[in-house]
Amino acid sequence: MIHYALSCDNGHDFDGWFAGSADFDKQLESGFLTCPVCNSANVSKSLMAPQVATARKQESRKAALIDHAQREAVDKLRKAVAEIRANAEDVGERFPHEARKIHYGEAEERGIIGEASPDQVLDLLEEGIEIMPLPILPDDKN
Repeated sequence: MIHYALSCDNGHDFDGWFAGSADFDKQLESGFLTCPVCNSANVSKSLMAPQVATARKQESRKAALIDHAQREAVDKLRKAVAEIRANAEDVGERFPHEARKIHYGEAEERGIIGEASPDQVLDLLEEGIEIMPLPILPDDKN
């Protein structure tokens, strides 16, 4: 893809993206290329400085994309955790006991959240009780 700065005979400036120089010429000759402001078909390329993609610019773009993706992922996780917390009973340190009661039908089935030690987690999993830790998100513990 190639980017051109364009202008029409009425002095309107605009940009255009083309598959190549030949694509620009073809669109211009066919009358397909017109000014988006006044619809003039008398369009020409304006002077513009080429953009050279340096390794530093590419790394900066990659970093910005990663930062954006990470922010989106953390936002989605934050919303999911908030939804879980809003719809679950916080049983605190009683979590292993309550999880067992629910699993064995001794208590009503419901969503619970709470605390368990690593050993308690292993015991619950060995009993076939499905549990999952809530993620600790950035700024949660800071």
